[in-house]
Amino acid sequence: MISRREFLQATLAASALIGASGFGQWSRLAAQQALTQDQLLQFDDFGTVTLIHITDLHAQLRPVWFREPDWNIGVGPAKGQVPHVVGRAFQDMFGLAPQSPEAYALTHEDFAALGRAYGRMGGLDRVATVVKAIRAARPEAILLDGGDTWHGSMTSLRTKGQDMVNAMNLLGVQAMTSHWEWTYGTERVKEIVEALPFPFLGANIFDAEWDEPAFEPYTIFERGGVQVAVIGQAFPYMPIANPKWMFPEYSFGIREDRMQALVEEVRAKGAGLVVCLSHNGFDVDRKMAGRVKGIDVILSGHTHDAVPEPVVIGETILIASGSNGKFVSRVDLQVQGGKMTGFRHKLIPIFADVITPDPEMAALIAAERAPFKAELEEVIGTTESLLYRRGNFQGSWDDLICDAVRSERDAQIALSPGVRWGPSLLPGDPITREDIHAVTSMTYGQVYRTEMTGETLHAILEDVADNIFNTDPYYQQGGDMVRVGGIGFACDVSKPMGQRISQMVLTDTGAALEAATSYTVAGWASVNEGTEGPQIWDVLESHIRKLGTVTLAPETSVQVRGL
Repeated sequence: MISRREFLQATLAASALIGASGFGQWSRLAAQQALTQDQLLQFDDFGTVTLIHITDLHAQLRPVWFREPDWNIGVGPAKGQVPHVVGRAFQDMFGLAPQSPEAYALTHEDFAALGRAYGRMGGLDRVATVVKAIRAARPEAILLDGGDTWHGSMTSLRTKGQDMVNAMNLLGVQAMTSHWEWTYGTERVKEIVEALPFPFLGANIFDAEWDEPAFEPYTIFERGGVQVAVIGQAFPYMPIANPKWMFPEYSFGIREDRMQALVEEVRAKGAGLVVCLSHNGFDVDRKMAGRVKGIDVILSGHTHDAVPEPVVIGETILIASGSNGKFVSRVDLQVQGGKMTGFRHKLIPIFADVITPDPEMAALIAAERAPFKAELEEVIGTTESLLYRRGNFQGSWDDLICDAVRSERDAQIALSPGVRWGPSLLPGDPITREDIHAVTSMTYGQVYRTEMTGETLHAILEDVADNIFNTDPYYQQGGDMVRVGGIGFACDVSKPMGQRISQMVLTDTGAALEAATSYTVAGWASVNEGTEGPQIWDVLESHIRKLGTVTLAPETSVQVRGL
């Protein structure tokens, strides 16, 4: 990766690649705190090809609060590099004025106060307005969905993703790739894919029995005389991070050699622009960009990063468009002589109070919610604390979930998965059933109760830590660190596998965990088939009803070292 200054110098010097980002202009406008829709959408058309990228919607049809991470630790070559910069350091890196709209949209600093000032973000009806505006200027713009679309809400769980399928069809998506989509199981995915009006791309999805490609690897568009090849890369670690028994017919993986072969194949077919629609995660994409030759653009998904300027790796640009519908990326590209020669980019923030909802999409969203409206909107409790999830370590939503799991399942220790999805709530907000589902909905949400030794718990924490802090991105296979309740520990991110976790204690007593002693443990989202227990959303709802008002003390049970 090159720095922002180096990037600007390179584009004006020997490189034939000329780039520009529109975020800086929006930053200056937004700093005036007088946002308008026209300002957010302003873009000087450029080149012959326009890409529109959205990713990691997690079934959020309506505007949300979504706090960006306060911890996003980079290790190895990624240390201190985008996207592993947060808060004030991120603001300084990109020249964002503190407390400005863009600082609110892109960092966690002063989130609750700024949220009240600037409002919620996202909403697919607002996204539709933006997409239509881009298409009005660029009728042949290509709209690409990076996956994690059909999962993450009560309505998506109840309809097995159909609400999101209907919405994305109306939006006019032209190709997508996948990750959490697979947790509906093979039969449901195939049922949806067969009816989609656009390709469901997965160059790295193979038939597990025959070791042959199982889905379309790429699709080719013609725009302005340019052949645009879009290669889809599904989440490579499906059988590790999610239950393999739900899709046993397929294998995944990064398959770097196949990606290189496909790039060469589409080039041989005349592609002047090669785009990878990826759900690898940013660091994996960064490594792949440096090893696979001939990719012009990687549209990155999975790690939920919102990066206001492209990251340039050799002759490849990496675009990261955030999550939950907070942003839409527009990329205009110039292609000459079968080669990308320039680009302009803008990460468009979807301020829900600024962008006018598209009436057609708003009507569809209302229709999809109608059968569940009373359930969705029932108030279960209120929160006096900021509830959020994102960050490498504990988040307050997960602290609340762990409290619920321990209390409702009568366990000494709780484990909660370090998933990145789930909107936030501001202090004073009501907690509705919809809010609870937005941080828990999944097809394997049973809350188990079991016995584990201290040795087993240590091994679990070490394994998850290696998924996050292995210095080789190709071995980073999970989300964020598993959340815990009832125990504390220290994590040294600079240590090798097996040496990161230490000082494990029971927080109720301060006693050290003993390797040979068994403890009562409850948790959810087990990848094991046949897991039994109540659903996590019911457990959390029961706990919140008993509390009435949620007030959480700052969590200090995890100590982070080695930074």
